[in-house]
Amino acid sequence: MNAMGKKVFLDLKFHDIPNTVSRSAHAAAELGVFMFNVHTMGGLEMMKQAAQELAKASLKKNIKRPKLLGVTVLTSIDQDILRDEIGIQHRMATQVKHLVKLALDAGLDGVVASPQDIEMIRSRCGSGFLIVTPGIRPSWAPPDDQKRTMTPKQAIARGADYLVIGRSVTAQPSPIKALELILKEIEKAG
Repeated sequence: MNAMGKKVFLDLKFHDIPNTVSRSAHAAAELGVFMFNVHTMGGLEMMKQAAQELAKASLKKNIKRPKLLGVTVLTSIDQDILRDEIGIQHRMATQVKHLVKLALDAGLDGVVASPQDIEMIRSRCGSGFLIVTPGIRPSWAPPDDQKRTMTPKQAIARGADYLVIGRSVTAQPSPIKALELILKEIEKAG
């Protein structure tokens, strides 16, 4: 895809000890991806080391530095799962705010976050902080395992920079037609 001039989002959600994630960041830079992500719940030090290694690798190889994003809370996790299964007792919004602050403090370029969090993140972080939004489901798409979703039009209108759209395209009988419908919806968002 890189050879074809396409921008690649390496969506592997690195989450490990700082040394391992920093080596993964180095490898991602060498792949020439446009952007990739780490889990913010890996902690501040893990994210800082990934950002530092990414800068070093890009400089050393004389390549454009990929954007580094932090995944906040997966869109398949709702308040009940956050509390009952993961053991985080405070509200989803509080958890997301905390993780966004860690990403900012670590020097990340932005976050991957639920569409419900876009406006809060944009108001706290400004227009230079990237917001990549999964959980995008057009109104005509069937429900799936993502719990915190929004239509493409709604997410763009709220301020998302990039949308992650998977099954709404790939699981359709005609992925091209599905993508065309999504693009029309996005155009309406202005």
